[in-house]
Amino acid sequence: MRTIVRAACLSLLIIATARAIDTEPPLPDPVQQERYEALIHELRCLQCRSQTLADSEVSLAADLRREVRRLIAEGKTDAEVKSFLTARYGDYVLFRPPLNERTWILWVAPGLMVLVGGLIAWRVVRHRTKLVPSDAEEIDAGDSQS
Repeated sequence: MRTIVRAACLSLLIIATARAIDTEPPLPDPVQQERYEALIHELRCLQCRSQTLADSEVSLAADLRREVRRLIAEGKTDAEVKSFLTARYGDYVLFRPPLNERTWILWVAPGLMVLVGGLIAWRVVRHRTKLVPSDAEEIDAGDSQS
């Protein structure tokens, strides 16, 4: 039984670390290859939604990786590659979308959630401290029962 559990755990670890295999040959320039690697980790797979292009195994991600590779090989800058992809697919393709009128809620919401959670916690603690009787009330209550 232990062997089966160990094998299952090992299988889960192997599956969890699996990465998409980029079948394309590396770019001839190491600097361009580094830029390519960095960019595909910053761009979202449009089909998987929670994975980067580097991590996704679907064919759409492979197509987008080839497109990014082609643009970098043509000498485009990172900003030009990102603007090309956002023009085609929208800001959603970026894992870190820019702050603008359409995406401001993405940037403000976490802070608002922390602020609201802190306010609720402060009110609960303040309310509970009012419910706790003071030491003097406990002594007086004990004397009156005798």
